Amino acid sequence: MFHKGLKVVNMPKKETEFFDVGLLEWKLIDGYPEGAYEKILSFDEETGAYTRLLKIEPGVEIREVLEHDFCEEVFIVKGDLTDKRIRKTFTEGMYACRQPGMKHGPYISHRGFLAIEVRYYGFKRKGE
Repeated sequence: MFHKGLKVVNMPKKETEFFDVGLLEWKLIDGYPEGAYEKILSFDEETGAYTRLLKIEPGVEIREVLEHDFCEEVFIVKGDLTDKRIRKTFTEGMYACRQPGMKHGPYISHRGFLAIEVRYYGFKRKGE
């Protein structure tokens, strides 16, 4: 359902209808430890924005504090992810929305982790 007056401008991600994401291969994520995988669901070649499934196997640790130049939204489908810096565990049904520059991690997943992640660029905070 669209809101009145909503105008879609420049949506370069490839348009797709529903498809079986099980047909996509899990790929190791560059710069992440063994046991961290992704399936890219959509990608915008112009901006670098994408939507992906992110899977981390049980016991895998991401040892760095992460901070990046894009907005990131993450919804946990199943499993757990513990942020070791703030000593909190996040589980299925939880959601995060991170602005550029927000520190997060390092992480460990004890039971494994599956999430949907959306990354996008080019947005500024109010007042910038």
